[in-house]
Amino acid sequence: MTNQKPREAQKKPTEDASVRAGGQLPGYVWSSADNAPAHEIFPGIRLRPLWNGGNGGNGAKAQLLEMDPHTCWEGIDVHEPGPEEVFVVSGVFNDGQRDYPAGTFIHAPAGSSHIPQTTSGCTLFVFYPEG
Repeated sequence: MTNQKPREAQKKPTEDASVRAGGQLPGYVWSSADNAPAHEIFPGIRLRPLWNGGNGGNGAKAQLLEMDPHTCWEGIDVHEPGPEEVFVVSGVFNDGQRDYPAGTFIHAPAGSSHIPQTTSGCTLFVFYPEG
């Protein structure tokens, strides 16, 4: 006799009517960076909107910011009315004071400012929880 535990019966996931009907859960919104239109906001710096919380919400939005090598924001980037959340997807981002390599998360509180720049180029995921 072996000391094996009996196999548990495989459980079927509970089917949700919203998944069956449309293949997507209620309220889910998705977008692909490849399909998001790029808007050049400064030479060599492009913004790709991924999601906008709309007028009914608090103005929250998510976007990708692509910066070519040796580019710099024109002027000072001030975070108003709320904070800015940044995740460095690739490359190395510099805020005018220090470098942040890929995989870094940055929280910039409301009212803070910096001068975004890069020597190597970078892609950032940027989230504004308050618009």
